[in-house]
Amino acid sequence: MSLYVDITKNFGKFKLDVFLEADGITGLLGASGCGKTMTLKCIAGIEKPDRGIMKLGDITLFDSKRRINLAPQKRKVGYLFQNYALFPNMNVRQNILCGMRDESRDVKARKLSEILELMQICGLENHKPHQLSGGQQQRVALARIMIGNPRLLLLDEPFSSLDSHLRGRMQIQMLKLLRNFGKDVLLVTHNRNEAYKLCDSIALIDDGRIITHKDTLQLFSNPGCRYAATMTGCKNIVDAVKSGDYEVEIPEWGVRLSTGQLIHDGLCAIGIRSHSFNPKCTHNNLPVLISGFVEEPFEYTLMFRYESQSDISTDIWWKTSKNKRNHSDTDRLGIAPADILPLYN
Repeated sequence: MSLYVDITKNFGKFKLDVFLEADGITGLLGASGCGKTMTLKCIAGIEKPDRGIMKLGDITLFDSKRRINLAPQKRKVGYLFQNYALFPNMNVRQNILCGMRDESRDVKARKLSEILELMQICGLENHKPHQLSGGQQQRVALARIMIGNPRLLLLDEPFSSLDSHLRGRMQIQMLKLLRNFGKDVLLVTHNRNEAYKLCDSIALIDDGRIITHKDTLQLFSNPGCRYAATMTGCKNIVDAVKSGDYEVEIPEWGVRLSTGQLIHDGLCAIGIRSHSFNPKCTHNNLPVLISGFVEEPFEYTLMFRYESQSDISTDIWWKTSKNKRNHSDTDRLGIAPADILPLYN
């Protein structure tokens, strides 16, 4: 059941203008304040768009021309809020079952047992939310949503309140749950690593608009534009011009580099990920001067400059493993042509 969204909503100084077609587990990745959460609220029926259409499979959720605007409870869309929104005066059992008023006692008992086991929260039925860890609260909130068998699951920054250790564990558990869920999921995040781990595809949103939507691996291997390169963690983005079908010139660095991709007209920049440099690579191998060095727990970050680089340009980042040495005496670095990312806007 695929999701189709084509809506606009004016908030005065901010305008949401979203076009999105999604199925599977889709990430909505962008900086704070770019419209991610507002998009979810429109899909869930919490906010009403000014105009447009939203469909979930063959079910129309909203259509401004036909004056259709399904109530939130009729959309069968599960929404996991950032703070989980558990009722503090209710225990786990009551929180999970609060949306199942029309079911019989036997059906409620069976579904509760199934969801407790699925979420690995058996034995916590009588606990109040304040007695639960952050991870347990998240699973209770998910249980409350999934016991109603939603058509679509909306996750709004589901790991933002967890510490880094628990976040990693919960991401692994969440991925298993989402795969077993077997329906479409839209996951909002500003964390590229989270999106990469969990999502089949990623839609980048900026200033209320979807900039690009690609398969996750394709987005990271070929972002295509500056914003996408930045949001996927590319540390070295610099203005460039086309100097051949498979060659770019970087005036700021004073170098020309061979590329693996055909360079089209309209090139404005290139991106090089900080792990792509290699002293043993014979392609694009040029003299460098190491200008800085930072030791991290499992790798080194070195800053360097090409010999011909402009004095006013910023240092280039190179991340390398700590397994051997810190490479601070390196005097040449190469880059595989396939690792040079052409950017067009």
